[in-house]
Amino acid sequence: MRDRTAEFPARLAEFRSRAVLVPVDERGGLWTSRLGGLDWICAFSDEGALARFAQARGETGRAWEFHRVLGARLLDEVIPGLDFPCGVALDAAGPDGTVFPPVRGIVPDSAALDGEVAA
Repeated sequence: MRDRTAEFPARLAEFRSRAVLVPVDERGGLWTSRLGGLDWICAFSDEGALARFAQARGETGRAWEFHRVLGARLLDEVIPGLDFPCGVALDAAGPDGTVFPPVRGIVPDSAALDGEVAA
């Protein structure tokens, strides 16, 4: 059994340095999903991972539009620009899926649920 906690810093660094695919919703915004009382931007490491997500949702027959976005940009710019708490779910339908919650050390303190409250 792998120790996923020990792997997390390397996984976060890898995510921050690469472009990921983020599907676009019907309004043209980044696709989010609500789970555990929190919104998550759904991101995928490649088209195969996005296809597994579509299959898991039973939506393989439709076109999936997406943007390529640098992981660091999602965490450092997109999430702080939202008016609600949000994390990133990477490869949600895959065996190596990872979540990057909106907490200090992952997103800027101003966007972190455990960060400083802006005045």
